[in-house]
Amino acid sequence: MCGIFGYINYLVEKDRKYILDTLVNGLSRLEYRGYDSAGLAVDGDKKNEVFAFKEVGKVAKLKELIAEEKPDMTKVFDSHAGIAHTRWATHGQPSRLNCHPHRSDPKWQFAVVHNGIITNYKELRLLLEGKGFRFETETDTECIAKLAKYLYDAHPDIEFTVLAKAVIKELQGAFGLLLKSVHYPNEVIAARKGSPLVIGVRTQKKMKVDFVDVEYSEDRPLPAEQASQTLAVKMASASLLAPPDKNLLHRSQSRAFFSDDGMPIPTEFFLSSDPSAIVEHTKKVLYLEDDDIAHIHDGSLNIHRLAKDDGTSNVRAIQTLELELQEIMKGRFDHFMQKEIFEQPESVINTMRGRLDVANKTVTLGGLKQYIGTIRRCRRLIFIACGTSYHSCMAVRGAFEELTEIPISVELASDFLDRQAPVFRDDTCVFVSQSGETADSLLSLRYCLERGALTVGVVNVVGSSISLLTHCGVHINAGPEIGVASTKAYTSQFVAMMMFALSLSEDRASKQKRREDIMNGLAHISEQFKQILKLNDPIKALCASHFKNQKSLLLLGRGSQYSTALEGALKIKEISYLHCEAVMSGELKHGVLALVDENLPIIMILTRDDIFAKSLNAYQQIIARGGRPIVICNPNDEEFSAEKTEKIEIPKTVDCLQGLLNVIPLQLIAYWLAVGEGLNVDFPRNLAKSVTVE
Repeated sequence: MCGIFGYINYLVEKDRKYILDTLVNGLSRLEYRGYDSAGLAVDGDKKNEVFAFKEVGKVAKLKELIAEEKPDMTKVFDSHAGIAHTRWATHGQPSRLNCHPHRSDPKWQFAVVHNGIITNYKELRLLLEGKGFRFETETDTECIAKLAKYLYDAHPDIEFTVLAKAVIKELQGAFGLLLKSVHYPNEVIAARKGSPLVIGVRTQKKMKVDFVDVEYSEDRPLPAEQASQTLAVKMASASLLAPPDKNLLHRSQSRAFFSDDGMPIPTEFFLSSDPSAIVEHTKKVLYLEDDDIAHIHDGSLNIHRLAKDDGTSNVRAIQTLELELQEIMKGRFDHFMQKEIFEQPESVINTMRGRLDVANKTVTLGGLKQYIGTIRRCRRLIFIACGTSYHSCMAVRGAFEELTEIPISVELASDFLDRQAPVFRDDTCVFVSQSGETADSLLSLRYCLERGALTVGVVNVVGSSISLLTHCGVHINAGPEIGVASTKAYTSQFVAMMMFALSLSEDRASKQKRREDIMNGLAHISEQFKQILKLNDPIKALCASHFKNQKSLLLLGRGSQYSTALEGALKIKEISYLHCEAVMSGELKHGVLALVDENLPIIMILTRDDIFAKSLNAYQQIIARGGRPIVICNPNDEEFSAEKTEKIEIPKTVDCLQGLLNVIPLQLIAYWLAVGEGLNVDFPRNLAKSVTVE
C-alpha cells in the first residue's frame, strides 16, 4: 500500500527531463502495491521554487499532466533532490488535493511524502491550527510538513537532522517518509518506523567501505508545544532543537562516500519502499531499520537515531541486490500473475536449494539453526498470519502436529490482536508474510515480543520488518512477486514450512519413515508442477464453458484440502470478483446443501488420502441433488464418471503435500475467469499487494 520513490543527484549533471522520468518510472515500478493517485515534487526554475505535479488515477495520467504543464525539461541541475509517491487513500478520498506530496505552505517550504498512518494527527492538527496554520487536505500527512515549518520558523538556524528528529519524536503510528525543503536545498530526510525504506547508491568511483555508521544523539527531544520557547534552545541538555554538541555525536562523516583525498565523490541516491524500483539503477542498497533517520546531503548519507539503548547495530551494511531486472518484467506473459503461476516449478526449487538434501535425507535451515532445540522444547507453536499466508499455515498445520507432536494453533493476526490472546515465554510464535510488512502481523509480533515468546519469521522480502524483528527465521526465496494475488509465495511458504516441520522432527526415530516419504515427495514437486501447468489450455476452456455469467461458486475440500479450498476461493474472489465460498465438506449437511441445485457451479477437491471415503460422501450428496461438480482428482480415478462430472486430473504425491499440487489448477481457474471478464488481473480493484495499515 502506497509507494515512495526519491532521487537525489550530487555533482552528477542531470536535466529536468531525466529527473522527472526517473521519478515517474520509479512510481511505475511500485504500481503493484496498489494506489489511487500519484504525485511528485522537484525544484523549480528559480531559487526556493518547487514544482509539484499531482494527479488522481494511474501513473500514466501523472505523466500526461507533466507533459501538459510543459516545465522546462532542458534545465540542468548538478545537484538536486526530488520526491514522489503513489497514494492509497486512508484519510480523505482520492483527489489532487489529498494526493502526496503535501506542503507546509503555499510556497512549498517543506514537502513530504509518507506511507503509513499518523495516529495522533488530530492532536497535532489541533495544536498547529491553534498556532495559525490552515490545513488544506483531509490527510494525516499534512501535519508533518506543517509541524516542520512551525519548528523551523521558531529556530531558523536549526540543522535539518535536528529539525527532523524533533518532528519525528512527535509522530505516533507507523510511517516511512521523505522530507525535502527549500531551506535545505538538495537534501532529503528519510525516516522509517514500521514502513519499509531502502536506499540505493550509485557512485562513479568505488566506495571506501561497504557500510554506514549510525550516529546517536544523547540530547532529549523537545516537545513541539515548547519549541517556541527560546529559553529552551539555550538549554543544550534539555532540547533536541539546540545546536548539537559535537562531542555528543558519534560522527561517521559518511566514510563510504568520500574519496581517498577526503573529498565527496559524485553520487546518486535512489530511495524507495521496495528494491524492485531501484534495481534498474543500482544494485548497491542499504535497508533502513525502524527508527532510523537518514540524512542525504552533499553526496553523503548519514544515519541518525534518537537513542542508543535499543540494541540495534551500530552500522548499516551496504548490500548487493540479488534481484535481476528481468525478474520484475512480464517477459512473454500477458500478466505478472500468469508469469508467477508458471514460475512455480523454479520458485519451489529455489526455496529448497541448499536446504533439502534428499540423498542424505537431511534438512538444513540456517536461519533456525541456533534456535531449533529451543523450539523443540516449546509448549506450543502459534502460527500468525493474514490472507494467503494464513492459508499456507492452515495447510501445514496437520503435518506439524503429526511430525512434532507439539500443540499447534493457527491465528488470523487481526483476530489474535483483538482477543489479546494469552502468550507465554515458553511459546514459539511463527509469523508468515510475503512482504514482511503486513501491519496486523507486525503488531502481533510486537505483542508477542513484549510477552517474552520466541519469534520466528517466514518471509519473502529480505530486510523486511518481520525478518528484522524476529529472533530467527526462514526466507522463502520465491523471488519478487508483483501480482497482487499471491501465487508462488503461497507454494514457497508451504514448502518452507514443511522443511521447518521436517527439521523440528529430526530427532524422532518413530517419524523417520514418514520424514523420508515427505522429502522424496518434495524432490518431485517441481516436475509435477510442470505436468499440471500443461492443463492451462483445458482449464481456460473449462472456465469459458462452465462459469460464464455465474454469480456464485462453491469450493469444497476436507482435511488438509480445506486450506486449499480457502486459498482457491480467495484467488477467485480477489481477481475475478466472482463470489466464491470455500466449504469444509464435512459441513455440507449443516446448511450449505440447501444451496445445491443443477445450476450452482461447484468445484470439489477429491484427491485420494486417508479421509477420501468421507469426502466421497459429500460428492454423492451433491450428485443426488442434480449437481454436476468439477472434480480435482488423481489420474484415472474410477469413482468419477464422465457422465456425472468434469475432471481435472492432478498427479498423486504424499498426502500432506497434495495441497501444493491441487492449488495450481485453482490459481489457473481464477486467472482465466478474470481474463475472460476483461479485468485487470495484476491490480484488482480496492486491493493492495502489501497491507501496511490495520
